[in-house]
Amino acid sequence: MTGPTSPRCPEEAVPLSALQHYVFCPRQCALIHVEGVWSENAQTAHGRQVHERVHAGGYEARGGVKTLWALPLVSREHGLAGVADVVELHGGRPVPVEYKSGRARSKLSEEVQLAGQALCLEEMFGGEVPHGFIYHVASRQRREVAFTPELRRAVLDARDGVRELLRGGPLPPPAADKRCRLCSLIDECDPFSPRDFPPGYDPFCTALEDA
Repeated sequence: MTGPTSPRCPEEAVPLSALQHYVFCPRQCALIHVEGVWSENAQTAHGRQVHERVHAGGYEARGGVKTLWALPLVSREHGLAGVADVVELHGGRPVPVEYKSGRARSKLSEEVQLAGQALCLEEMFGGEVPHGFIYHVASRQRREVAFTPELRRAVLDARDGVRELLRGGPLPPPAADKRCRLCSLIDECDPFSPRDFPPGYDPFCTALEDA
């Protein structure tokens, strides 16, 4: 495996963070990345503080492992770009580590974001990245995520969905389910207000994942 190539971001690259937002809720993704809406609650404020510490940058070498913080990532092949919280180099092989403020729990949206980082690292380092880790700050647990063919496909499906939104696609209807209580944009989204839904649309059967 070679060293990383210098990342150059393609103009229409999809932000890696948008992948997580899209899988969690397409409407949330559109509000943040298309309409520029943002609001904080206690959960997002804690997450921002965690990432501010991680994204201070730098590197260290310990026990044969080199750790890089806030590493810029890009994949021109897949049209993705962003910043990895942490990339560990084990004998030159990169392993992405994403920090999340909550307790350890398997969430597809987080795993898709991490797998998107792996696609970038594979292109930058010229070799396969079979797995990564999510570090859950609240429970101080590090959970391994295998980058299966299904998870890699989910990354590209989410990327295509985000692209459609960024190109001016319609604002997705609200999920109007239990995800909404976790969302800092609940007031801006107003998911439970009466509205005219598209024909055949059931707002209670739209989840991409069970939050």
